[in-house]
Amino acid sequence: MGYSSKEGPAEEKAAETVRYDFTLLSEDDLYLFNEGSHFRLYEKLGAHPASHDGRDGVHFAVWAPNAEAVSVIGDFNQWNQRRHPLHPLQQSGIWTGFIPGLAPGAVYKYHLVSRHNQYRVDKTDPFAFYHELGPRPASVVWDMRYEWQDRGWMAGRGAVNRLEAPISLYEMHLGSWMRVPEEKDRPLTYDELAPRLVDYLRKMNFTHVEFLPVMEHPFYGSWGYQCLGYFAPTSRYGPPEAFMRLVDRLHGAGFGVILDWVPSHFPSDEHGLGYFDGTHLFEHADPRKGVHPDWKSLIFNYGRREVVSFLISSALFWLDKYHIDGFRVDAVASMLYLDYSRAEGEWMPNVHGGNENLEAIDFLKRFNAEVHSEYPGVLTVAEESTSWPQVSRPIYRGGLGFDMKWDMGWMHDTLQYFAKDPVHRSYHHDKLTFRMLYAWHENYLLPLSHDEVVHGKGSLVGKMPGDAWCRFANLRLLFAYMHAQPGKKLMFMGGEWGQWQEWSHDRSLDWHLLEEGLHAGLQRWLEDLNRFYRDQAAMHQLDCRPEGFAWIDCNDAHQSVLSLLRKGKKVHEQIIVVCNFSGTPLHNYQVGAPQGGFWAEVLNSDAQQYGGSNQGNQGGVEAAPVPAHGLPYSLTIVLPPLAAVFFKRAQPPVKGDTA
Repeated sequence: MGYSSKEGPAEEKAAETVRYDFTLLSEDDLYLFNEGSHFRLYEKLGAHPASHDGRDGVHFAVWAPNAEAVSVIGDFNQWNQRRHPLHPLQQSGIWTGFIPGLAPGAVYKYHLVSRHNQYRVDKTDPFAFYHELGPRPASVVWDMRYEWQDRGWMAGRGAVNRLEAPISLYEMHLGSWMRVPEEKDRPLTYDELAPRLVDYLRKMNFTHVEFLPVMEHPFYGSWGYQCLGYFAPTSRYGPPEAFMRLVDRLHGAGFGVILDWVPSHFPSDEHGLGYFDGTHLFEHADPRKGVHPDWKSLIFNYGRREVVSFLISSALFWLDKYHIDGFRVDAVASMLYLDYSRAEGEWMPNVHGGNENLEAIDFLKRFNAEVHSEYPGVLTVAEESTSWPQVSRPIYRGGLGFDMKWDMGWMHDTLQYFAKDPVHRSYHHDKLTFRMLYAWHENYLLPLSHDEVVHGKGSLVGKMPGDAWCRFANLRLLFAYMHAQPGKKLMFMGGEWGQWQEWSHDRSLDWHLLEEGLHAGLQRWLEDLNRFYRDQAAMHQLDCRPEGFAWIDCNDAHQSVLSLLRKGKKVHEQIIVVCNFSGTPLHNYQVGAPQGGFWAEVLNSDAQQYGGSNQGNQGGVEAAPVPAHGLPYSLTIVLPPLAAVFFKRAQPPVKGDTA
């Protein structure tokens, strides 16, 4: 995409000389920026179409306090470093200028000459709304106007995102969910994705979609986690307004949109944020704090006020301009600990001699405070893999202020347990029960995420033991146990139907597998589980409160059986769940019940329609007035092998009714 202007294309007439008698930045803007409390910097820094003295053009502003000279280069001036110099704005470190004759679509970079060693470099705009990709990535001037149609969703989304609501997220990577094989296997565009994704989320009864980072990233193989465009959706799938249309359509269909956001590190590509003006401007200068040892990326300097303004402005930008419903913040543990993945002598203690990153802690609290203050209805979720206390507790109580935290312990323990042959599971029963010792310390989200199906870990179904039938029975049981546990849910794409191959960003999911019975049955099972989780208050209403859960019997390790009770706010809202993790069907199995009457078997993962052996309880069981497991009544049931059954009190079926 090249230069455009009302006066003609670049080859006919170049843009006019820079003017310095006009700026979008006020004295207050400069003060707040340098103070670290300007959280809508994207409105002032970067490239903005504007008018001055009756002339249309573009206002440029870039932070480069250690530059000797800064100029704008692009198609419009044949990338000439002398044609359009910018001017320093007081002592703020910001360089600015207005170039008449430019319009949206102009391709540009900043050419910087540092005061230090005459370092020269061409940089993309840290605040660009759109980027070109390719061997020489450049920024693009863009107009962000869009007519949103989601007023109703925005007004009511607080109810959808509250902790008492059902939250079942579908985690997906935009470029590999579905491709067009007839066109060199290209990914779908944002516009092509929108109707397909809406239909699929509706079919599967998910409540939200969570996108792996959509922010512009130079290396596709990073899945977006090596981000440089903190204010731009990737142009791989279309322009910014196309991503807006995708979000708008999802909102119109009733689905929330969560973005992966990466304030923990950024790549060192020369055209990006690293060593921006010949100094370590965005990152720490000392590699013991400024370089991530695992990812070879750069770590933000959270103690620098302008960097805090930059990052929080990025978060509010996605909420302001793209109507995003929340963030999953990546790699929070790497931000909290100065010695994260570092050996002795490779890290610097804080001022108190500890390993806590005090500046990062303050940043995370400020991020959560600003986001929730500006948008009370949105979610913030921490991917935090340690035992750091109170991640999802309010800041005023000493917490970090997130709404939820990923339960990585549950994920690791559960997958390790399911990898065991059923004959050995009785020796590892604690892997399933340990979680309830800490389940109420945080507001948890249970993830079966992309991290578990990459880098040689294999697919979800590939982790299960046994032949094909046993693998799928185990996976149906895993999904059932996940939904029975208190906590919100997350499923990475492809897992919901048991894709055999490990996920790869370079190819589409194997949609053709749904033509086979076991895959289609598994998908149908998750569809029904999500519906049941969404529709039954007992399954979600008290997900984050201890009164919503009780073990019936967690001690039957010998038979590898767990039974539990999920409860809603009303007395009658109760669901009994019994899971048989062994490969042996159990008959006349007694389980305690809180009330008498008929308990309908409302879900059975062994049903024929899901690919099971079709063993069960013929519609339900009448509770007997025989106490068991500390409860006044009991059910005597059939437990199919490698299966879960769900019971709910209901009216007994009419005699002779076969429905």
